Amino acid sequence: MKYFGGCDVGSTYTKAVILDENGKIAASTIQRSRMNASESSQKAMEDCISQVPELKSAKDLSYIIGTGYGRNRVPFADENVSEISCHAMGVHIVDPSVKAVIDIGGQDVKGIAVAPDGTVKNFAMNDKCAAGTGRFYEAMARSFEMSLEEFSSLSLKAKTAIPITAQCTVFAESEVIALVGEGKAPEEIAAGIQMAVARRCFVMAKKAGAVNSITLTGGCAKNEGLKKAIEKVLKIKVTELSEDPQLMGALGAAEFARRKGGARA
Repeated sequence: MKYFGGCDVGSTYTKAVILDENGKIAASTIQRSRMNASESSQKAMEDCISQVPELKSAKDLSYIIGTGYGRNRVPFADENVSEISCHAMGVHIVDPSVKAVIDIGGQDVKGIAVAPDGTVKNFAMNDKCAAGTGRFYEAMARSFEMSLEEFSSLSLKAKTAIPITAQCTVFAESEVIALVGEGKAPEEIAAGIQMAVARRCFVMAKKAGAVNSITLTGGCAKNEGLKKAIEKVLKIKVTELSEDPQLMGALGAAEFARRKGGARA
């Protein structure tokens, strides 16, 4: 059996996936990224390799592709592919019916239109401001003295949303702290935050060609409050994937590796 690897080195998390020659996921991992991207990729892939008895090291993989923020720092990769292409391919092999994706990463937000063959039809990216990204949500959760998991569901308890006017992460955090200090209901503040992020996703969704539905990838795709807010603001359905949405970049990279490595063999 031949195996193929994909390693997605993000600014906050590093993900790795190993596929067998039939395209089945043999191993996967999600780890907090370290300051050294090369070390992050090595630790993630080592974890994956330990899950497959036939493999002893990255050298045993037939082909490996690196992607993500630190894709140029994956020392064992045969090739690098952009995370936009990898997210599109990852989503495509999980659910070929998906045509539009919003990838909310640690430091940027991308809208991706997926072609029928899993390639990128069109895309738009907001990488000039951290508002609405994983870093933004970490700051918001910190303001509430909660974990990200706790914060993601807090807004679901709200009957109304308190508008958050600040567009900058720093100013938004200050605004939230002030509202908490005024005794405003935490769930209503959280609902306002989710609505603000959903509105920022509106343009990305339109550029991705979303009409009736859209799929979220990245760690923020697990944010239940955000999914509900996006459905309300965009008035479209958020389609959930059968595989972990945070793994889509690594999965797409592994699939590219399987196709390219198989062709080379």
